[in-house]
Amino acid sequence: MILTAAPDPNSLSADPESDPSSILFMCGMNAIRSPMAERLAGKYLPKGTYLASAGVRQSERDPFVDVVLEEVGLDLGRRQPQTIDDLEDDYFDLIITLAPEAHHRALEMTRSSAVDVVYWPTPDPTVATGTRNQILDAYRDVRNHIDTLLKRRFAKSG
Repeated sequence: MILTAAPDPNSLSADPESDPSSILFMCGMNAIRSPMAERLAGKYLPKGTYLASAGVRQSERDPFVDVVLEEVGLDLGRRQPQTIDDLEDDYFDLIITLAPEAHHRALEMTRSSAVDVVYWPTPDPTVATGTRNQILDAYRDVRNHIDTLLKRRFAKSG
């Protein structure tokens, strides 16, 4: 499953030859950014691509994620946040990290592996304050940011 001739992992351009067969999205607590990325990625990758997400620390599900995913026709189903240690499979072609602590952990985990690790800095919407709509706007911004990065990296042109 390991890519042997991988393109520049920091490249955001789509390349049909570079689609990994398995991707892990990582963030701090697997409650917001990485589960969003896991669900959004399915729009741009072939059907058989294995997608997973995990966090560095344990957390609870964030209801705002359900709201902003539902707005684009997606949902998390019964999925609950999980940590790296909870993963059944720890063999991935590509790990995309969305938070600094997740990136550091991914680099530690893959030190002796031929796995591409890419860091996509993504804001934490939980720092947003204000009305419910203002907070939801912060979550929408994160969703749209992740979607743009996924589209640039994995969408096929034409």
